[in-house]
Parts: sequence; C-alpha cells; structure tokens
Amino acid sequence: MKTNMIGSWALSLGVLIMLPSLSATGAQSGKQTASGQTSHATVDNGIDSLQQLSSSMVLLSKRVSSSVVQVFSTGYSLDTDRDHSNTNLFSRRSSSGSGIIIASDGWIVTNAHVVQGSRRIRVRLQQDDSSALQSGRSGHALLEAKLVLADRDTDLAFLKVDATGLPTLELSDSSDLRQGQLVLAFGSPLGLDNSVSMGVVSSVAMQLDPESPTIYVQTDAAINPGSSGGPLVDTAGHVVGVNTLILSQSGGNEGIGLAIPSNVIRSVYNQVRNEGHVHHHGIGISARNITPALASGLGLSGEDGVLIEDVIPQSPAQSSGLMSGDVILSVAKKPVQNIRQLALGLYSYAVGENAILEIQRGKQTISYEVPVIEKQDVQGRLADLVTKEQNRIPQLGILALTLDERLLSMLPSLRNQFGVVVAAKESEGAYIGEGPLPGDVIYSVNGTPVRSVDSLRLVLEDLKLGDPLVLQVERMGNLHYVVLENEK
Repeated sequence: MKTNMIGSWALSLGVLIMLPSLSATGAQSGKQTASGQTSHATVDNGIDSLQQLSSSMVLLSKRVSSSVVQVFSTGYSLDTDRDHSNTNLFSRRSSSGSGIIIASDGWIVTNAHVVQGSRRIRVRLQQDDSSALQSGRSGHALLEAKLVLADRDTDLAFLKVDATGLPTLELSDSSDLRQGQLVLAFGSPLGLDNSVSMGVVSSVAMQLDPESPTIYVQTDAAINPGSSGGPLVDTAGHVVGVNTLILSQSGGNEGIGLAIPSNVIRSVYNQVRNEGHVHHHGIGISARNITPALASGLGLSGEDGVLIEDVIPQSPAQSSGLMSGDVILSVAKKPVQNIRQLALGLYSYAVGENAILEIQRGKQTISYEVPVIEKQDVQGRLADLVTKEQNRIPQLGILALTLDERLLSMLPSLRNQFGVVVAAKESEGAYIGEGPLPGDVIYSVNGTPVRSVDSLRLVLEDLKLGDPLVLQVERMGNLHYVVLENEK
C-alpha cells in the first residue's frame, strides 16, 4: 500500500433526486383507452430532478473554481548520474499542486509538501479573476507568490500574492461532518487545471497511525497527484478539508483520499496571520489509545477515553493534579475516545486558556481545568540560546549555534560531532529557496566542512555573487542536500 502526497467548495444543491418507480400507485395514474388498455403518462419528475442537479453542479463549479488556484513550484535537486561514475548533478525540478484563496487580500493555503524546497513559487488564478488584480496587473492570471510559512507538523503552507478583491472560500466546522455526506474535490490532478470530482465522506476522522494525533477526512471523491492543496467541500459551499494524501496500490486514485480537516486549517491560519508562527498545543502529558488488552491488564472499566501514560514534571498537567493512569473522558465537554479526538479538543483552545477535562481515576470522575501551553521542543530551547548580534547568519536568514557538548546533550544522536545547529529562522536571507530549518545541523557548504559559526560565515563570505549554494545538513536523523540560488 502506497501513501502518496497529492492535491472543494459547493453551493447547496437544493435538489431531492426522485427516481421513477413502477409502483401500483404510479400505474393507476395512467389513462384508460377505449380498448381497455392503460396509457401511462410519462414520469418526468426524476428527469427534471437530474436536470436541476446538473444545472446546480454547473453553477457550483463555476463559483468554486474562481477561488481555486494552481501552484507551480520550481527549484533544484541533486541527482545521481549513474552513466558518469555516479557523479552528483544539479537539475531543475518543477512540480505543481493546488491551493485555496482564503482571504481576499491574497492569502492562499496549500500543502507544505507542494512547496517544499522551492526557489520560486507562482500561482495561476482563473482568468475571470484577472480584473481583480491591482497595480496594472489586469489581464495576468499568473502571479509570483511569497511563502509566508510552511508548517511540517500539519503539512500546511500559506502563500501571499500581490492582489486584492479575490474571491474566497469559507472554512466549515469539520466537527459537524457526517459519514456519507456528499462532498466535492477541486484541484489540478496530474497537472490538469480546474478539475472537479464528486464523492462522499468515507470517514470523518481517519487516523493512519493509531498513536499519532494527526487525523484526516477520508473521501472517495477522485483525487490524484497534483490535487494536493485543493479544497474538499460540502454542499453548503464550505471547505471541509485540504486534499493531502491518497492511499494507493498503483500510485493513482483508488477511492481513498485524505484531507486535512478545516478546523486544523483555521487554527493554523489564524496563528500565522496574527502571530507569524504556529503554536502546537499541549498540556504536558503523553497518552495512548485504550485497547481491550490494555483495559483488561490495568483493570479499566471500559475502552472509552484516552489513557495518560506520563505526566511531565513541572507541566500544567502536573500542577493541575493529573496523574499517570488517569483516563481522559472528555475535553470541552465533548467525549474523547482516541488520541485524535484529544488533539482536536485541545486545538479548540488558545494558548493560555484553560482546557476543561473530565478524568476517570478508579471509580471517581473528576473535572480539571488545565492551562494549554505551547509545546516546548528542542527548537524552542535552541531559540532561547541565541541573540541576533552574536548568532546571525544573514546570507541564510538564520540564527545559528556551534555544535558543542551542551547541544549534543539536547539533540538526538547525530552522524557527526561537529557542525552548526540552526536555532531559528530570522528572515528570507540572500538566497532563494526554503533553506535550512530550525533543528538542522549544517555539516558542509559546497563540500567544505564547517565546524563553527565563524567558519560558516567565512565560507559564505568567500562565495562569489551568483554561485549556487549547497548545504549538507542532518535533519531528523537523515542527511540532506539543501540547494539555494542567488539570482542577484
């Protein structure tokens, strides 16, 4: 089974499809001829309903398509040419996906994997929308886009184009979705612009990894590679998700498509637009789903809820009185039956607000108010160690630290004992492209090893204007080449 990254909005159809029936009642509605034979009137209610449905779909598609864009991403990748003694070669890479206009002043949401490693991003608006463009752009539907933020944890990215008065799509409350609900998927599958397909919600909260809080809306609406970032919409005309993945044996559509729920999109977008970064909520616990074996072994009364495995010392959970072995039954008075529902419940709170949790401890049921905080990870700890004056690398737009014993104790096991750790992103930098990310460890620049922040600065200063820049970095346990350009 393959999991492929890939790439909907709708008016209320307002049509009840009534198919013709051959009931006794229907037979009696005919007229009897002089010969005694019955002449049945043409039953056209079903045909009229289908025509109304078809007309509604036409109007719907026209309205929705105006808010769906095609996203073009170009960059460089490192290839291995086996015909030339495995020489490493740089080649230009181009890909496309889809996106949704969610604010009239040029904000677009797509998938992070659509724009990953991009040096240049452009979006194609529908031609009818060209008149909305400002600054003499009328008549041009292909615009340069700036990557505002790409959040790998949620696989969402937000772009900004220089345009106003654009048509937008509204985000729904994905918690209201129901299995079997009619949905439509819009996007650019296999690079084919402005495509739509229809299906139903197969699952309202599909979880690929039972121990991961990441959840998706599953649909059988046809989506394929290139549909990533396009909208999945309900019949009320609201976005219920962003098309993201397909599960496939062949690599193409097999009726199992996955979309990021609209409630997650709304939360991330509001944070990006208002604060410039994304908070990942937590209360200081680790938890797991309750299985029959787990319930039996621990003597739990049932399998409902989520079991708290650990409470982090000095966390809000510990300060509030939560304990290992407690079972979380509800968040915000909504029942919790698995980790995905726990995560969505916490997403409904802003950082600093108190989450209302109902806990089962033995035979007791207790209510707690636990402050929601931003998860403190290694990247956050690294950012606390830097200052702009001492750790700034302007060419890359980062704040960096020399890898030493203190940092080695904070980071997971690394391939090397030297290098430069990226503590934070500060700006776009002088080079075009995604660049190194917080948490990356830079080992070399164009093949030259770097062992300190000072040596990194020296290597970068020696580069000629226009020279390509290739960083070897370790990211989440894997080595990567990060290729950047300077087009000045």
